Amino acid sequence: MKTTIFNTPILSIFLRVMANLILRMVGWRVEGKLPDLPKYILIGAPHTSNWDFVLFLGIIFHLRANVGFMGKAELFRSPIGWFFYWCGGIPVDRKKSQGLVDQMVDACEKSDKFILTITPEGTRHYVSEWKMGFYHIAKKAGIPVVMAVVDGAKKTVHVGQVFHPTENMDADIKAIKSYFEGRVGINPRKKYIYLKY
Repeated sequence: MKTTIFNTPILSIFLRVMANLILRMVGWRVEGKLPDLPKYILIGAPHTSNWDFVLFLGIIFHLRANVGFMGKAELFRSPIGWFFYWCGGIPVDRKKSQGLVDQMVDACEKSDKFILTITPEGTRHYVSEWKMGFYHIAKKAGIPVVMAVVDGAKKTVHVGQVFHPTENMDADIKAIKSYFEGRVGINPRKKYIYLKY
């Protein structure tokens, strides 16, 4: 397993303590736990604020997870490219003939443990449709999707619901979105309606 900010000795323990303290101070809590599975896609929604990233870090440290995220390849070639690798980044080269999904599936197959975090909305602004990359990666890699549901009204993040893709994509997406029905994010003014298709 590669060393990242989430499993660096001593530092990760300190950051976990700080994350738990900050979560308590601002009134947020985490319900549930991540599944004991070596590989899955972790999706989080609703994404309504720049503060979502800070909340995400707090949750990941709280859960003691070692996760990854996709980043454009140029970031990993810069003088500080090592930093993005250390933060769990997985480079995506859009110039390659191999598409984003195939690159992530390849990264998954080369890893003993693989937890890829994705916000399916792709933006903190309102979108009527999710980006389906997370689903296609999970389906092609043969791994499940795990939900992290942000409930801004109750300052709670619910984690741990596992969904295994089937051969019916439309039914699968409807089932996955149902877990987020009626939830609002950190910014309650940006409400999302997840069950419109």
